Amino acid sequence: MKEIIATTGNEISGKKLKVLGIVRGNTVRSRHIGRDIMASFKMIIGGEIKTFTDLISKSRDEAYNRMVDEARKLGADGIIGMRFGTSSIMANSSEILAYGTAVKFV
Repeated sequence: MKEIIATTGNEISGKKLKVLGIVRGNTVRSRHIGRDIMASFKMIIGGEIKTFTDLISKSRDEAYNRMVDEARKLGADGIIGMRFGTSSIMANSSEILAYGTAVKFV
């Protein structure tokens, strides 16, 4: 599988770029009621809520991989200006969005 260089910067050092277009990947996840109950206990005693950390990390990875797959379909060599965004869709669910500009090395 072709490796895609992704950067938050607006250039890739030493490369001339041709812009192919915006690429994105997203996922919407909801929390599980069992996790919410355990998280409530954790909030009382303090500390990291590991189940939520894991949920967000997996969601971010999935959104990123979907963005990279979209870039591959365009024949891209890289993605510049890459960012993550998040929004609440409804109670107990969130969207994670990864987006950037797909580029080809020329």
